[in-house]
Amino acid sequence: MDASPVRFAIVGCGGVARAHLDAAAEVADAEVTAIVEVREDAGTELARSLGCSAYADYRDPELRDLVDAVIVCTPPATHYEIAKHFLEMGVAVLCEKPFTIDPGEAQELVRLARSRDALLMMASKFRYVEDVVEGKAIVDSGRLGRLVLYENAFCSSVDMSRTWHADRAVSGGGVLIDNGTHAVDIARYLLGPIDKIRAQPGNTVQALEVEDTMQLRFLTRDGVIGTVDLSWSINKESDHYISVYGSEGALQIGWRCSRYRLRNDAEWTPFGSGYGKAVAFRRQLENVIASLRGEEEPLISAYDAWASVQVIEAAYSSVGAGLWADVASQAIV
Repeated sequence: MDASPVRFAIVGCGGVARAHLDAAAEVADAEVTAIVEVREDAGTELARSLGCSAYADYRDPELRDLVDAVIVCTPPATHYEIAKHFLEMGVAVLCEKPFTIDPGEAQELVRLARSRDALLMMASKFRYVEDVVEGKAIVDSGRLGRLVLYENAFCSSVDMSRTWHADRAVSGGGVLIDNGTHAVDIARYLLGPIDKIRAQPGNTVQALEVEDTMQLRFLTRDGVIGTVDLSWSINKESDHYISVYGSEGALQIGWRCSRYRLRNDAEWTPFGSGYGKAVAFRRQLENVIASLRGEEEPLISAYDAWASVQVIEAAYSSVGAGLWADVASQAIV
């Protein structure tokens, strides 16, 4: 690909689309050339404000000549069909999480992307948070010793009763597939593959069709025990959303700052500046563009996207059985 700006279509204009649009506005090598939105008035208005084209149907043949990549921001039940459509044309796809609501569909998309030599990534903003990246470097350096325990919490009180998130047929589930997709992807990024998982629903606060609180326990391939607290109905008043404990020290990744302390250290060593959503989305888009140009590797691969769906599927199966579930680990062939 030449050095011309990469042309993007935004498919779906809900809340998360705005974060991608804001990122595109800050990246010189990104150009939004099309908006795709089934609500025609909303799509037309947004496209007019951006000076680009508007379409009501992602299958409109005109799009093929307008875009190099698409960002899929529609509800989860639609991800597979939309991503498949563009991959079949060789168009790169950045798909919002959860990648799909079915592991088989996720696997098919990965195979299709490989056969078309098309870039396929799942949006995973936390992989682009500098504190998480630096935290991974500390973990990988071995300074914490042998890793033993891991903790993560994504708990924020928000009314989901009037959103598509509460419609299982559209969302694929509740807080587990929503916030849990971020949680398992970060855990895999920091710790490696997850082999076993068990999910436990909590007390229901909101009158929803889907779960609003869930706790996960997992075991990684290297024997690290992890716990994840997920909720749309409570706030956990904690400065840190990730803690990693090893034989030689501990690491905490926080909303405002992060820190680590080794066994013989008298004080914590601070690092980073906390969570910045806008910066994370910008870095994610920059990685997509650099990956398209062959200048970088994707920070989250298509295989990682598929693996996240596998882990969530195993977590849901564990709820039904009331037992630990094995995470499928077959290779994509």
